Amino acid sequence: MPAEPALVEIDYGGRLRAGVLVPSGNSVAEPEIRAMLPPGVSALVTRLPLRGSSRAELMTMLDGLEAAARLLADAQVDVIVFHCTAVSTFAPDLAGSIRDRIQAATGLPCFTTADAIVEALRRLRARRVTLLTPYIGEVHQREADFLVAGGFEVADSAWLGIDTNAEMGRCEPAMLLDWAHREAAAPADACLISCTAIKSLPIIAELERRIAMPVLTSNQCMVWYLLDQHGFASADRRFGRLFEVTQRVAAQAAGA
Repeated sequence: MPAEPALVEIDYGGRLRAGVLVPSGNSVAEPEIRAMLPPGVSALVTRLPLRGSSRAELMTMLDGLEAAARLLADAQVDVIVFHCTAVSTFAPDLAGSIRDRIQAATGLPCFTTADAIVEALRRLRARRVTLLTPYIGEVHQREADFLVAGGFEVADSAWLGIDTNAEMGRCEPAMLLDWAHREAAAPADACLISCTAIKSLPIIAELERRIAMPVLTSNQCMVWYLLDQHGFASADRRFGRLFEVTQRVAAQAAGA
């Protein structure tokens, strides 16, 4: 009898496939997302045009929203994620409009980065937030206004004044850690390092240790929300207290 062929095992995401829409200039989100996904979960990515941070550029990203979402639907994904913080927090009602447009175009469930951030803060019972972003001032202020409109208090904030995704992606984790440690000095319930295009995932655990509060990032919140909504759990401390605390709450509820 011939031996059975030795096949290389590939994880194709048989348990959950997420379709993700990211800005075209973003080189950071995909590696960070992949690092957090458990076996059986995959992210299939399509890009929408965005390189800079002007109002016109941010809004132009939405011009091809339905067409890009339909391309992801062709791959039979289970959910579609609009994954750009600056656009989804542009105005309090914009995330809802984006969800409605994608769902109408594809018939698939959808959420945005803004939805994930808000739910993560609520799950952690974090009302006072330190907001840190790489953005230019007007984009940073719009996100602060978005949080306030959602019922949160921005206890302190700082921004780097960077305009393009490419420049944001060149900020190395060590620099971001030192900057965030200096700026997150005010008492707060959580520190939000916003933006999908900066290398913030590697610094979460160390920054939490230094400032003694939960640290949230855009990519982390998105993956957490994706997994939480579909019954997956992760307690990997590399990815912050958000994963650990919510798994503990789920375990307590299951044992009740």
